[in-house]
Amino acid sequence: MNPKLGLGFILLLLLCYSIESKCRKGCDLALASYYVWQDADLTFIAEVMQSSILKSSDFDTILRYNPQLPSKDSLSSFIRINIPFPCDCIEGQFLGHFFNYNVRSQNTYTDVANTYYANLTTIPSLVYFNNYSEFNIPDNGKLNVSVNCSCGDSSVSKDYGLFMTYPLQPNDTLESIAKQNNVTQELLQRYNVGFNFSRETQTGVVYIPTKDADGSYRPLKSRNSRWSYCWHKYSSSSCGTVVGITGSNSNRPVNATGSQGLTGITVDKSVEFSYEELAKATDDFSLANKIGEGGFGTVYYAELRGEKAAIKKMDVQDSKEFFAELKVLTHVHHLNLVRLIGYCVEGSLFVVYEYIENGNLSQHLRGSGKDPLTWSTRVQIALDSARGLEYIHEHTVPVYIHRDIKSANILIDKDFRGKVADFGLTKLTKVGSASLLTRLVGTFGYMSPEYAQYGDVSPKLDVFAFGVVLYELISAKEAIVKANDSSAESRGLIALFEDVLNQPDPGEDLRKLVDPRLGEDYPLDSVRKVAQLAKACTHENPQVRPSMRSIVVALMTLSSSTEDWDVGSFYENQALVNLMSGR
Repeated sequence: MNPKLGLGFILLLLLCYSIESKCRKGCDLALASYYVWQDADLTFIAEVMQSSILKSSDFDTILRYNPQLPSKDSLSSFIRINIPFPCDCIEGQFLGHFFNYNVRSQNTYTDVANTYYANLTTIPSLVYFNNYSEFNIPDNGKLNVSVNCSCGDSSVSKDYGLFMTYPLQPNDTLESIAKQNNVTQELLQRYNVGFNFSRETQTGVVYIPTKDADGSYRPLKSRNSRWSYCWHKYSSSSCGTVVGITGSNSNRPVNATGSQGLTGITVDKSVEFSYEELAKATDDFSLANKIGEGGFGTVYYAELRGEKAAIKKMDVQDSKEFFAELKVLTHVHHLNLVRLIGYCVEGSLFVVYEYIENGNLSQHLRGSGKDPLTWSTRVQIALDSARGLEYIHEHTVPVYIHRDIKSANILIDKDFRGKVADFGLTKLTKVGSASLLTRLVGTFGYMSPEYAQYGDVSPKLDVFAFGVVLYELISAKEAIVKANDSSAESRGLIALFEDVLNQPDPGEDLRKLVDPRLGEDYPLDSVRKVAQLAKACTHENPQVRPSMRSIVVALMTLSSSTEDWDVGSFYENQALVNLMSGR
């Protein structure tokens, strides 16, 4: 992936892809015009296009939107069929939906974009929203596939509330598309403002008002109903957020059906569970189902509605943290951030996440009974985690700051890929700004000096903590190293490494800090570069620390065996270059 790909690139991509640039809420239905490639069948199409609307074996739903098909076995090549899918508001910036694609052997981004998803997505979009380079897509991996959509525009017409995402073919024209879909050219152009239909070679997608399964046009509905709530207990200005609470008396006692008067909760794009359903799935929150415990709750394993899940049970007094998690996880969606499934506010506060099979990074580095992570796996987990943080730092509006990055909050999935979790302390801020807090939160050993001393909050706070995690990946030591000699004081992991890295030739002493479970099975040069990156991240001056974008680029390059690790080309100032090169 090109190091320069970032927010500017994706905004350009979205502009060129002719999608709506701002949204507050999606809509429950859109249609994708799928161009059937040779030898494709409905079984395959339903599998790659499955969503909350269409299951992989739900052929009846496809047939309902395609009356021209007499049966699921009568599909011809080189025709278009309509596939229903939900149209979500992504990061408050554009309308779209993420499909999950299971990689087949030898798949390329070109195959996925141009054939399997019939040009409903693009190769740059696949590169941006996934961790894999164009030349290193693992067999049996999973890809995030973004397909854009439209929910209508009241300034154009209130008569149309269902739209088709239509990938253009070389011979398509404004006239032919309008005639084929029985709409006027003027209407089609007004719904695709800025799109040049007169070009000789057409690419991209356009949005076409279309009929529902019953053969009639669906009128445009108001999409602001879930934005009309305000929650006044903690912020008098939180109208218009994804999470909303109707007003109620916060001093009411907790009862069997409510949590301290927290009523009227609406959480967009997530499921509300009942207490009875969660209790049944966890055997009444039994010890046998307990899989973890943190500062703001106990986590239990469950199987809910056919999906493995992790349920965090929180006390009512932790409602700030509860709503912080819901606000973040309903607003951000990324492969390297844990996915929210739902919530419950009966008796206690419950957040339901996807279940991540392999526990957290801290357990793998220091837990008994775990095989040691290979060095390449450690670098990959670092890259995965950095990608998740880069996303919340640079590609969301507003920007989010996690504030509790540590190895225990990085989860490891069945493929040994990393996901950032536990957003209960997350703070949002405007792009490019910092703020002050009166109450310190986080974990000792990971706090940056400007935060610990002055309460300064900026994305560089997460960068500092991530640097500590990098040192953990090298050494498998705790952030605070307990001295073997009871007479000696404990030391921070940062100080331990800096004593070594400040030497003219730290090679041999650096080896002594490497996790002994790795034996000799690691490249010392790679370890040294990760250590230098960690040193840059934990610099006392936050202005000198790299951005998460720069960290992602450095780790991407380091993880590639075919490229040299050229530090100087990726960092913003000479002081940082000097740090990274060990000077």
